Amino acid sequence: MTQMRSAIGVDVGGTKITAGRVDGGVLAAEVTVSTAETAQGVLGQIDDLISALDAPGVAAIGIGAPGRVDSATATVLSGGYVDLSGLPLNQRLAALKGRPLFADNDANMALVGEARQGAGRGLAHLVMLTIGTGIGGAAMDSGRILHGRGTAGELGHIGIDINGEPCLCGRRGCLETASSGTALRRLIAAAGMPPETRVQDLLARDDAAARALIAAWALPLRAGIESLVAAFDPQLVVLGGGLGEAACAA
Repeated sequence: MTQMRSAIGVDVGGTKITAGRVDGGVLAAEVTVSTAETAQGVLGQIDDLISALDAPGVAAIGIGAPGRVDSATATVLSGGYVDLSGLPLNQRLAALKGRPLFADNDANMALVGEARQGAGRGLAHLVMLTIGTGIGGAAMDSGRILHGRGTAGELGHIGIDINGEPCLCGRRGCLETASSGTALRRLIAAAGMPPETRVQDLLARDDAAARALIAAWALPLRAGIESLVAAFDPQLVVLGGGLGEAACAA
């Protein structure tokens, strides 16, 4: 009997790392851990998660990493809240596991998944924003991810306010500084609300303070989406990440 071919995918986020094994297009197993504080710690976690999910028939491994990633060499060039730049991600893990390893920006990988199995299935022109600790982005044209010279798609760093909050990229007023999970926590603290307040709690409330906070968080995101629609003319804008559903509701 021919053994079903499988693949392992790893999504590296600012607060958690999730890995899954896909067998014949179906998610067969999944493991999640809290993201380590150091780059070397994260690399070790990726290794451990892959080992935990490994099984006969796994033919390839894919890793979605935050920041600028050269997909041609599986090299992380820069990062934000999780900075894996300078680490031999491709060399170490490919040699360790003995199978092809592919790495790209995490939002690029997420958009490929949405185009093949998710909200964008059957569509060829898509834009995606992944909203979590930061904001990632990806664009697809005629069924292919746009890489530009290698690292296009950092849509969380489109400018929405030149006098806005400082961004990890070195500029001010990026979309990420206004509508990410980090920005939401900052707005909650500034409003004097308990730090454990969730966006779902705010959406469930019907008072002026909650409405004002949601508007301060969501309106920059809407402006960013409008700019992306003007630039890419997609068939669909997909919102993903831990706060994607909440952003749609806001």
